[in-house]
Amino acid sequence: MKDLTPDRKTLDPIEIASRDEIAALQLERLKWSLKHAYDNVPMYKKRFDEAGVHPDDLKTLADLAKFPFTYKNDLRDNYPFGLFAVPREQIVRLHASSGTTGKPTVVGYTAKDLSNWADLGARSLRASGVKPGDIVHNAYGYGLFTGGLGAHAGIERLGATVVPVSGGQTQRQVTLINDFKPNAIMVTPSYMLNILDAFHKQGLDPRDSSLDVGIFGAEPWTNAMRKNVEAAFDMHAVDIYGLSEIMGPGVANECVETKDGLHIWEDHFYPEVINPQTGEVVADGEEGELVFTTLTKEGLPMIRYRTRDLTRLLPGTARTMRRMQKITGRSDDMMILRGVNVFPTQIEEQLMATGGLTPHFQIELYRSGHMDGMRVHVEALPNAADGASKAAAARMLAKRIKDVVGVSTEINVADPGGIARSEGKAVRIIDNRPKE
Repeated sequence: MKDLTPDRKTLDPIEIASRDEIAALQLERLKWSLKHAYDNVPMYKKRFDEAGVHPDDLKTLADLAKFPFTYKNDLRDNYPFGLFAVPREQIVRLHASSGTTGKPTVVGYTAKDLSNWADLGARSLRASGVKPGDIVHNAYGYGLFTGGLGAHAGIERLGATVVPVSGGQTQRQVTLINDFKPNAIMVTPSYMLNILDAFHKQGLDPRDSSLDVGIFGAEPWTNAMRKNVEAAFDMHAVDIYGLSEIMGPGVANECVETKDGLHIWEDHFYPEVINPQTGEVVADGEEGELVFTTLTKEGLPMIRYRTRDLTRLLPGTARTMRRMQKITGRSDDMMILRGVNVFPTQIEEQLMATGGLTPHFQIELYRSGHMDGMRVHVEALPNAADGASKAAAARMLAKRIKDVVGVSTEINVADPGGIARSEGKAVRIIDNRPKE
């Protein structure tokens, strides 16, 4: 693999500033963000007042722990634009992701927000070893999902050449990689394995490709997968982290020279790790739930947003800014399939809207080749248990899940009584994927 370590002269000065300088900037920006949210978002004013806190109470960074959390449900409860802190006319782009009831969670960006996002995307690419003038094959999905357009803007801001391929058409992806000879690829890790399979099917050695680095995000992936991909392509594989509520891809990124956790861009996002049960802040180095407060967002400020991602904060290495360990799991039951967030309640909603089926179901997660798959086990009503009715119900449920949730799934319709009943809390998810 090539040495892609960036020249430190190309880094933003704040990336390698002292911790005192970073903390001073964070405190200044945090005071602004709390006041911006309190003055312009009714939910925050109400919630701060109920908690007996005011933005003026923030004297140190540790004082942030006095302020209440924000939850994903808050975006649903204020759908679509209730959490915007600027007039809707100043929002120049909307993105959305599906929530547990199928209703999207909507995020909005001002022109300045988009400019900051592009800057941080460029910073993340540079940390990954990408340089101005390089070609980047962008296989993240475009549209309401923040991945494609977020990565696209970062590539252009860096001064690299973007190939906006989006997802799908795997054989064509290989053809374009061979013909355009990109230096880097941005893609979900599971889809990168599909691209690898396509190389082999075409009789091509992926190690002969032009790719020097893959920047993988939108779903958890293991260091075992990193080693697999790096060996297969003779390239670096680095992790990028983001979530739409906070910004999108580029909240944190691994540095290619160390690959020892993701440096959080702390000049724009203030991280905390809390005990998921008590909500108390834990010390750096202890595992818990990741919480973010935005420091510069105009359109949709987020104060102590609970991500449900489990990780721990570590000291900086290649950069002064703190690192977060690779995400180890979630504190709720969300599943991530090919970059799409899926909740059992989303499946239940579509099941309840499909005729001929009882409300009883289980979700089975499995591995098919290199890709994660989902199989939904349901059961027929007694008056719809013939073969034709079961097949029709399966087709309809699969279509509803694809249309609303955004993932393809297999449907297994059992005979009446075929789904096990629980005497306590229902076991909704059976994970049959191999443990890596």
